[in-house]
Parts: sequence; structure tokens; C-alpha cells
Amino acid sequence: MTALGKLFRTTTFKLTLVYLTVFALFAAFLLGYFALNTRRLITEQITDTVNAEITGLSEQYRQGGIRRLVIVVDERARRPGSSLYLVTTFSGEALAGNVTALQPGTLDTPGWAESSYRRLDEAEDKDHPDHHALVRVFQLPGGFRMLVGRDLDERERLYHIVLDAGRWSVAIVIILGLAGGLFVTRRVLRRVDAMTETSRSIMAGDLGERLPVAGTGDELDRLAINLNLMLERIEALMHGLKEVSDNIAHDLKTPLTRLRNRTEQALRTASSEAEFRAALEGTIEESDGLIRTFNALLMIARAESGQARDDMVDFDAAEIANDVGELYEPLADQKGIVLTVDAGTPAPIKGNRELVSQALANLVDNAIKYAEPADRAAGVAPGEILVKAVNEGDRVLLIVADNGPGIPEADRARVLERFVRLEQSRSQPGSGLGLSLAAAVARLHGGELTLADNGPGLKGIIALPRGGPVQIAG
Repeated sequence: MTALGKLFRTTTFKLTLVYLTVFALFAAFLLGYFALNTRRLITEQITDTVNAEITGLSEQYRQGGIRRLVIVVDERARRPGSSLYLVTTFSGEALAGNVTALQPGTLDTPGWAESSYRRLDEAEDKDHPDHHALVRVFQLPGGFRMLVGRDLDERERLYHIVLDAGRWSVAIVIILGLAGGLFVTRRVLRRVDAMTETSRSIMAGDLGERLPVAGTGDELDRLAINLNLMLERIEALMHGLKEVSDNIAHDLKTPLTRLRNRTEQALRTASSEAEFRAALEGTIEESDGLIRTFNALLMIARAESGQARDDMVDFDAAEIANDVGELYEPLADQKGIVLTVDAGTPAPIKGNRELVSQALANLVDNAIKYAEPADRAAGVAPGEILVKAVNEGDRVLLIVADNGPGIPEADRARVLERFVRLEQSRSQPGSGLGLSLAAAVARLHGGELTLADNGPGLKGIIALPRGGPVQIAG
């Protein structure tokens, strides 16, 4: 397809043609209406002038009869730029006036008429074209006839001037409209082509490319900005998918290998029922750990895909805080950690109760896992964990604060990713999915998970909107 053909096929050029056609038709109608009204106005002025002339001549006729009328008409007819006059006998013989060569039958019909004519001083000039006039004919007593009129050349000349100006105006509008349409279309097409080339690069695998933004703030800029945000989200998801794949391969390879080796060793060395039972129990334990990992991954995927929005209900976040605290209090006591719940004030929200409970439980479990246990012999005070549910403006905050080692500020964003564990020895149980799940649940509800310094220790804050998830407009 040629560049010009491509230009003509664009929606912008087609819309330009539609608007140009509508505007040109409107302009032509407006100019035509103006021309016709100008013609009508001049005709009314001529009619008023002729009527005034007839009124004056009628008064002269009443005062002096046909003789006085002929004298007055003859005098007026000789004035430069005068109206058209003619007084005739019943047989059509002219008595006074300044016109001749009227159309046949003009004097036989009283009233208004348009007729061609010649002035008396042009009667001998056979090459001179006839004029047109608007005349009014009266029949007088005795069969006499009187004609009074005005030339229409001025009206027709002004009418054609307006028409010619209208034609040129419409022509100029069409030419300028087409030129402006081509200019605008080329600019839009250039930007669309740039977006198309960028899209091809992205489809070829370069997810780092972004659509160009002109900075004008128009609809193409808004489209490009939203698409760029979408591309950033897709790039982040693809990057996360790659990391998840790598982390799954790394973190699940070890338990699977351990599972295989334990089974192989049992087959090779076990000689009694007790040894086989121990091997099977170890296999079940490793399998349960794998199942928990995959369940956490499925729960994160469910939260990030938005499927859990179908299960949104109204509930009290304070009840969840109390339930989670009651659930983990025995485990905390077992490790010598003091777990306190501060959720006496109702904190109503709308969301997925199961996922919010799991997210809060993950924060509490993480705090218990890394909190310092009490050691009376060494003089170590018991660790403290505080679980709170508070209202703050239009949000509800679920807070888990401990006085453990905390997380360095540089690593707080990284630990929210899947399978990230700051403990290099990985001696503590877990898969590195707890905080990632909590962050995904917060995003599902239109909120966020924030990790802050508790001085000492870590403070995890899940902030959720009171009215439920906030839909982000594109």
C-alpha cells in the first residue's frame, strides 16, 4: 500500500472528510440563505420605493387629473437615476415616461410584475441588452394606464456577488479543510506508526520497550501511558515468573532429592518394620512440606488473579486479629514469647475473610519464627509480639510488631517476593512464601503490606480500605 493510500484509509482522514462535508454543506446553506434574504430585502426596498412613488403620483392625479399626472411623470422621468415611469392611453400610446420595449401584455394586467425593458435613450441602440425591472401597473379612469417600477440590475448584481463570494468561501473551506486534515492525519499516523513499531519490538520479545509519549496529554498520550503501565506490569509478571521458576527449581529440588534419597536408603538398608515406618513417616513429612508450598503458591496465584473477589463479604478485622492471636498463643508460649492482642474496637471491612486471616497468620508465624525466645539462665528477656487491629481514617490497619532482629531496610522490598529468605542457612522451616502471600492478599483488597522498623524488631502493617477493594481506573 502506498503512503498516500495508507493516509486515505486512516480513521482520522475519514472523520476529517465527514466533518468537512458537513461543514461545507452548512456553509453553502448559510451563504445561500444569506443571498436569498439579501435579494428579498432589496425587493422589499424596491417595492416600498415604488409604492411611495405611486402614492405621490396618485395625489397629483387627484389634484390635476391626467394632464397634471403627465406633466409630473415627464418631469420625474428626466431626472438622473430616476425610477421607471410610463403613462399610456387605452390604446397603448405613450403620453409620458422613460421606458419602452416592455414585454407584451405587461400593461394589460394591473398589479406587480417583472418585465424586460429599455429606456427611451437606449431605444435606438439595437445592440444594447434589455434590462429587467420590477413594475406595478395601474388602470386610471378613461382607460389610461400608469406604470411605475425600479431596475433590478442592482439586485441581481449584489445577489451574484454574494453567490460568487459563497462559492469561493466554500472552495477555500474545502481546500483548507483537506490540507488541515492531511496535516493532522499525517501527525496522528506518524504517532500510530511509532506505536506499531514499538509493539512489534515488544512482540519480538523486547519487553523493555515502551510506547512513545508526546507529552501533549491527548487521547493518544493517555492510551500510551496506560499501555506502558500495562507493559510494566506484564514485564514485572514475566520477571516474577522467571524468578518463581528458578526459585521453584532451586527450593523444591532439595526436598525432592532428600525425599528420594531417604526412600532409596530405606530400600537399601532398612531391615525391620520400624525402620521402614520411620522412612515412610519422614517421606510423609517431606511430602506435607511440598504440599504446603504448592498450596501457598496456588493461594498467591488466586489472590493475584483476582478470582477471590467473588468471595468478598463484610466482616470484623478485630475478630480475625483475636482469632489469630488465640491460635498462635500456645506456640508463642512454647517458645517463651509473649503474644498480646489489641483489637477491642470493631474494624469492619469487606473482603475475603479466609485470605485476610491467612495473611495475618503469616505475619504472626513469621514473627514467632524469628523472635528471640526467653533464656532465664542467660538473662535474655522473653520476646514480645503485639497484634493490633485499628481504624485509621478510611482504612483498617492490621499490625504485627515484634522485638526480634528485624529486616534491613534495603531488603524489605525483596522479602515480599516469592521464595526469598534472608536466612542463608535455611535452618528455619518455611518456603519464603509467607510475606509474598500477605502482600498479594493486600493488593487483592486494594491495600498494601508495609514493613517498618519497630525499634528494635519488625512491624508488619496490612492496610486495607474500609469499603472493600478499590478499583483502579485505567
